[in-house]
Amino acid sequence: MLEIIHCLRNSKIVKEFTIQTFETFEKGFFIKIKAILINDTELFIREYIDSVERNYSYHWQDKMGNLIVRWDNACHHRSLSTFPHHVHINNEVLPTDKILCSEILEEIERKILKA
Repeated sequence: MLEIIHCLRNSKIVKEFTIQTFETFEKGFFIKIKAILINDTELFIREYIDSVERNYSYHWQDKMGNLIVRWDNACHHRSLSTFPHHVHINNEVLPTDKILCSEILEEIERKILKA
């Protein structure tokens, strides 16, 4: 959880963020965050971590609420080489090795600063 907060605080592209939900339990946590980026797009982060599993979703959308990219590890798309990790871009589901907050923000930063 601290890695996520640190990542958001130190990012060049995060204008502000709000922790919408934060729950801790004996061996883990659940957090939901909404971040507003410098181009006014939004990044919704959901992480659940305990001693045996991690479920995450990083959902980046435009000002109108349209999906730009979503990284997640929902257990579908078993044919992908990086299963369960994958990325949704347009109407495609592709393999990805970007699974950490820092990696995902670096990818978004490249796209925003390139635009």
